[in-house]
Parts: sequence; structure tokens; C-alpha cells
Amino acid sequence: MGIWHFPSRLDVLSFRSDGRRPDGLATPVLTQFLILSSLPMPTERRFNEEETAFILERAAAAESDASDPGTSLTDSRRAPTGGMTIAQLQEIAAEVGLNSQAVEAAARAVERGDLVPTQQMTYVGLPIGVTRTIHLDRAVTDSEWERLVVALRETFQARGRTGQEGTLRHWSNGNLQALLEPTATGYQLRLRTIKGDARLLLGMGAAALVTTSVMSVPLLMSPTAPIKWLGPALLAIAGVASIARAVITLPRWARTRASQMEKLAATATRILNP
Repeated sequence: MGIWHFPSRLDVLSFRSDGRRPDGLATPVLTQFLILSSLPMPTERRFNEEETAFILERAAAAESDASDPGTSLTDSRRAPTGGMTIAQLQEIAAEVGLNSQAVEAAARAVERGDLVPTQQMTYVGLPIGVTRTIHLDRAVTDSEWERLVVALRETFQARGRTGQEGTLRHWSNGNLQALLEPTATGYQLRLRTIKGDARLLLGMGAAALVTTSVMSVPLLMSPTAPIKWLGPALLAIAGVASIARAVITLPRWARTRASQMEKLAATATRILNP
């Protein structure tokens, strides 16, 4: 029976890539096993709480084209401190009736960086714009672009107008735009919209309140008849109403647009990856 040779650290570091020692002798199987076992093992990708919510939303949108714009999927459990694996996400999805393959596809897309969550542009703390970018790993054919245009019209319930400049393609309806653009790694479909009257509503409200304040100064400094307060009072009411309207309607508008863009992102992925 042969005697096993357990290598020193210097021996391990001096092994050749062909599995032999510097002296040309074959390395014992156990020694090779020890070398391989000392290498770091790859760790499974874990998704944080934000990514987890995004993946579940993405999987839900991918399964239903007829979902309401305000429909969303949430899970009451918080992601563990170390994040959640794809298997754990599939367990959660199974409990709420989602297809495990849809969850895995969404997770892989997030892992590759293909998907970017919907982002909001704000003004004085209120959302006035929504953007969404979908990264694509290849060019879009004419037929696929036509199907995307149909999906855009159905999702936003607007005919819009299409155009092309070289490899750039776009669909627009007022401030609502879909831009198909080349990137360093492929293509991207960029969706964006701005609430056109948002700044106007807030600006008019603020101007009305400032004007009311200026008009009230002389009235406070001298005794006047109550009737003279009618103008400033009506102006103040109009200013408050304008600001209140913006505060109430803008968040709801932004949520609706974000949900529509998320639904369109799922549709675009299915068109390009049938």
C-alpha cells in the first residue's frame, strides 16, 4: 500500500496547471481534491427588499395583460437581512398563485441589469414625471416594433405618432414618449412622461397666496370695511384650491403611469422573447 503525501503550502502553490508536481510526478487524487476544496465556492445571488418587490410586481404583470392599472402585488413578509434567493422568491410566488418561471425570468433580468425600476421626477416634493427604461440585448425588428406600437396604443389608450431617424425610433402622444435607442451593449426602450400642467397649478397657487399676502398688508394697517377683504379672500381660496388639486391628483397620476409602464415592460419582454 502506498503512503499518501500531504503537501505543504509551498507544494500546493507550486502545482502545475496539468495536475503534476514540478518534478513531473502525478499528483495523488486526494491532493487534487484538497486543492479544489480550498477554492472559494460561488455564492447564490440574493435580492434585497426593493429588488424582491420589483421582481414580484414584474412577474405579476407578465402573467396578466388585462390587469387594472392600479393593481399591485405585495407580500407582508420583509426580505431577510441577507436578501432572498430565487428559490425563496418562487416559494412566495407559489403562495399567491404566480408562475415560478415568471418569477425566475424576472429575477434573471434584474440580475443581468436588463430592468430598471420606474423612476419619478419631482417638483417641490410632488411627482410631475415618470420614466422607465427597458434594456434589450439585441435590435428590434420592424415587425416587433409594430407590435410594440400597438401595445403602446392599447396601454395608454392613445393613437400617438411614430417616427424614425436612422436607428432611432419613437412613438409620442403629447408629453408621453417611447424612445427606442441604441446603447453600448444593445438597445433600450425608454418610456417617459411629464404632467404638463403640474408646474402651472403649483405656480398659480403660490402666486395667488403671495398676492393675497401683499394685498392684506395695507388692509391690516388701517381700519377698513369687511367688504374690502372679499378680493384677497377669494384669491386665497383660489390659490389653496389650486395647490390642493395638485397635491391630490399628481401622486395618483404618477402611480397610474408607473403601473402602465410596468405592464408595457412586461409586454415588450414577451414580444422580444416569445
